[in-house]
Amino acid sequence: MSFQTELDSFDVPEAKAQVEARSLSIYYRGKKLAVSDVNVAFPRKTVTALIGPSGAGKSTLLRALNRIHELADGASVEGGVLLDGTDIYGPGADPVLVRQRIGMVFQQATPFPTMSILDNVTAGLRLRGALGNGLKPIEIAEKALRQAALWGEVKDVLQRNGGSLSGGQQQRLCIARALAVEPEVLLLDEATSALDPISTLQIEELIRQLVEEYTIIAVTHNMQQAARVSDFTAFLLGDEHGVGRLIELAPTNTIFTKPADKRTEDYITGRFG
Repeated sequence: MSFQTELDSFDVPEAKAQVEARSLSIYYRGKKLAVSDVNVAFPRKTVTALIGPSGAGKSTLLRALNRIHELADGASVEGGVLLDGTDIYGPGADPVLVRQRIGMVFQQATPFPTMSILDNVTAGLRLRGALGNGLKPIEIAEKALRQAALWGEVKDVLQRNGGSLSGGQQQRLCIARALAVEPEVLLLDEATSALDPISTLQIEELIRQLVEEYTIIAVTHNMQQAARVSDFTAFLLGDEHGVGRLIELAPTNTIFTKPADKRTEDYITGRFG
């Protein structure tokens, strides 16, 4: 599937990375620099955790990876983000199709309040007009809800309002909604921070199942969670001007046992943040 009408990509060799930020700087409200000069590659079908203190630019970086940050007034970027070698900010790139290929789940569960569970799952396809191509909503919903480990709990109440579910169920419903459009990459922005421990564990188990099919990039403030679910961990930190910078990226075991930068060690051991 192509997400742009004109192919405009960096000339890069085939690599294991599915998503790659190149010299990426992110601005808000005109030219207010929020994240500076990030170079990072996210390997295919792995979980990468983005950690760092509040204000380090983690969520800003995550939102730039599928262009959803552009919904904020005055937002812009310099540099590029490659998806399978093609710049998603290149001329002709369609942000809607980018977000289809790179789905996102937010901190607060956001089921559409006036829609049933079934309609919540298929909402993205309905907005794209994709349900008129012989696709049956119930079949799409069942597949996505099974992937989100929710089908068994809701299969008999699909017409119930999505907001009637528990917090953990609502978040898995939002994950199912993101999966229904068949993305290749899934972005999670503190997807468990508002959940109780049992629901959090369910989401963590789900992440380890989904990574068999998807590349997952997840912002988390929970160090134990990053250690449990991620293959790689990236540490971001704000400088003296409040600009987020990538300090290091390494296999999670390395980050938590032998980080290359003392600032990473200080953060992980609780000396600041």
